[in-house]
Amino acid sequence: MTLQTTRLRLRPFREDDVQAIYDNSAAPEVGLNAGWKPHESLTESYDVLHLMFLDQPTVWAIERRGDGQLMGSIGLIADSARQYGSVRSVGYSLGTAYWGRGYMTEALRAVTEYGFERMSLDLISATCYPDNARSRRVLEKCGFAYEGRLHRAELLWNGEVRDHLLFYLPHEALQANAK
Repeated sequence: MTLQTTRLRLRPFREDDVQAIYDNSAAPEVGLNAGWKPHESLTESYDVLHLMFLDQPTVWAIERRGDGQLMGSIGLIADSARQYGSVRSVGYSLGTAYWGRGYMTEALRAVTEYGFERMSLDLISATCYPDNARSRRVLEKCGFAYEGRLHRAELLWNGEVRDHLLFYLPHEALQANAK
């Protein structure tokens, strides 16, 4: 399933995306904000492509419509804290060259609309690290409400233990924003 916005095309990942994934994921700021080790090789990016992105119906490559440049990823995945079928958690990453231009806000709005309208979700959750002000701002601009802080929520690849800030967007919030 492909989603389109004014400036973006959200499409399934393809085998030939490996170089763009590497280019975006090698930057330390991207991985550290998303909770994964910055990619050190095309082989790492290839493995991630096959493990997490390919053949996932609700995980999309974020592509700029004007030139087809792959800029990042976004997906609706299972929410491990909410054990029922009509909720998903959204995760995303964006290459540093594309930060500060509203691309992720645009992509997130399209994905939340898809989740509520096409998947009949009741709620979409999200997390970010306390020091990731950019991600928090994207969530807030898209109507997500702050739910709280989960202390010592994640053990990272480098041994660091990080807290999560929790956010949620109920279906009713999308309906209220549409009015």
